[in-house]
Amino acid sequence: MEVMMESTEKLTDTNAILAYLYETFPLCFIAEGETKPLKIGLFQDLAERLADDSKVSKTQLRIALRRYTSSWRYLKGVKAGAQRIDLDGTPCGELEQEHIDHAQSTLKESQEKAKAKRVAKAAAAKSEGQAAKANKKPAKKPAAKRAKPAPKPVKEQAPEVILTPAVLNELKQNQRVNVKLGKTPVAGVILDIKKEDVQVQLDSGLTVKVRIEHIML
Repeated sequence: MEVMMESTEKLTDTNAILAYLYETFPLCFIAEGETKPLKIGLFQDLAERLADDSKVSKTQLRIALRRYTSSWRYLKGVKAGAQRIDLDGTPCGELEQEHIDHAQSTLKESQEKAKAKRVAKAAAAKSEGQAAKANKKPAKKPAAKRAKPAPKPVKEQAPEVILTPAVLNELKQNQRVNVKLGKTPVAGVILDIKKEDVQVQLDSGLTVKVRIEHIML
């Protein structure tokens, strides 16, 4: 019988805490695709359910929950006809219109801020490029009959590591892989492979089960 030892160290990275919530409460916290609105007061239920869990603190749980509920993916799911759910995925009633209006307003404001930030960044980059071009001095011509200095050796740069999607039949136990959790892949080791589900122990000590499309090499 295989026994998996998990680290009891506290998780401090918000992405790792979200991955832990995806694994522990998969019917409530949805890792990919459309989400469902959460029950009002869910944080208290979450804190009570994880009161004896040494991995996470209430402060870190609150931060992770705030990131989850402020994401565009979550705000888009707060819409007419949607049901709130508890930690076990049980429906807890339809949304009130004022909550739907607030979510859509927050989503619109967040998207507009992101667009403005992209425009400002592009304008700054263009301005810096024009300034650099204007300040560029013409190269001096070498003095007549002056010996040319020997060219300096060019240092070879380390090739950029590019992760590629893994192929299921090429994976094996104890193989090091990267798991795509949010924007940043997290390194770990394969513990078990069942059909298209792969169980990976992350370097943080957390054990997660993900689909093959989230495994990168």
